[in-house]
Amino acid sequence: MVDLYDLIHNIQKRPAMYLGRACISNLRTFLAGYCFARRQIGIPQTQQEQQFSEFQTWIQQRFNLTSNQTWDQIILFFSQDEHTALDQFFKLFDEFIQTEHPRELQPNTTNNLIMVSGTQD
Repeated sequence: MVDLYDLIHNIQKRPAMYLGRACISNLRTFLAGYCFARRQIGIPQTQQEQQFSEFQTWIQQRFNLTSNQTWDQIILFFSQDEHTALDQFFKLFDEFIQTEHPRELQPNTTNNLIMVSGTQD
């Protein structure tokens, strides 16, 4: 099963396949539809979906804005066009993951270190 972040990375590789037109507005619509469909069929929100809900606030802080514009509108405002805004989204999304949730992306090496040090005794 593909999780939300894998889906976003798949979209980054082939945006036209998922979005029709490679633009940030279509991405927001696609992601909203994805989340809506999951709720409609009773699938509980995943940890990644909960984390991604923080992206809006993170974007507002990143651009030092307190407007009620959505994350795609904010990114588009600071971009040349829809296509470059989409490219910018993927860069910002990666930054968001690395700064806000770095532990979730790191492999669990603590247990390996304990086992290695235990075998050396």
